Amino acid sequence: MEVSTMKNETTKLIGGVCLTALVGMTISLSSCTVRGTNNDQNIMSKEKVEENVREFVYPLPTAFEVTEMLNRIDAAYILDICNDPENVDKYITEVKRAMNMGVYSADLCYASTYNQSAAVRRYTQTIRALVDALDMTQAVDPELATKMVNLENNKEGMTELISNSFYDSYDYLNRKNRGPVSILIVAGSWVEGLYIATHISDDTFDNKEMVKIVMSQKEPLDKLVELLGNYPNVEAVKEVREQILPLYETYRTIDASSISEDQVMSIKKQANAVREYIVKP
Repeated sequence: MEVSTMKNETTKLIGGVCLTALVGMTISLSSCTVRGTNNDQNIMSKEKVEENVREFVYPLPTAFEVTEMLNRIDAAYILDICNDPENVDKYITEVKRAMNMGVYSADLCYASTYNQSAAVRRYTQTIRALVDALDMTQAVDPELATKMVNLENNKEGMTELISNSFYDSYDYLNRKNRGPVSILIVAGSWVEGLYIATHISDDTFDNKEMVKIVMSQKEPLDKLVELLGNYPNVEAVKEVREQILPLYETYRTIDASSISEDQVMSIKKQANAVREYIVKP
């Protein structure tokens, strides 16, 4: 699939980003870095890559959906629910930086949807620091921060800008044979989105709109677990998958039309546990 075609499809979604997968890549992982190697033949065919791109709509829209719902019920923006930008300097490994780039990306979407200018600037600066630390500078428009400031009051424009920026980052990482890093970013952002969805209210189950958002994450989670499973010899990816599996198992007990309060509470608890694992330095 052409990059330009994917970008056009991406901008049709509210904050959606299509995830590219790896082509002919081999992977291994040291304790603090994710690097390619010629020892592990973990190769995905072109057909499999295209299938993943078509089927997996990166679940970043969760943050936008949550804040749209909050706007409808006149709920307040909750800054403290997000990961504190001050934590960014505590993430010193490539693994932690990648996962928390995903977390901060979801937090940026949350802030931008609520037109929280100061928070948008802080999260933009935080993500920029992680871009530099992850050696992804070439993947990001150097004028991105300026463009975000200019679009502070234009949610649609901000959504398109963020979406395209994320896609460019994933595309860059995969072309540089750093697919595991992009998978970790995706996982971090998805978890943060679900965390926000389940923690902005103590009465999640009583909010029908919130319950719909929680239920809608079943299929994206299935695909995320599948993609994480493509790298069984990459220790960091394997560990993230194991952290997510209890959440996955709970979602498997949910049918298409209903969910119990116990299931919602289990999802909330498990989302919190995975999120704590990710944001802990």
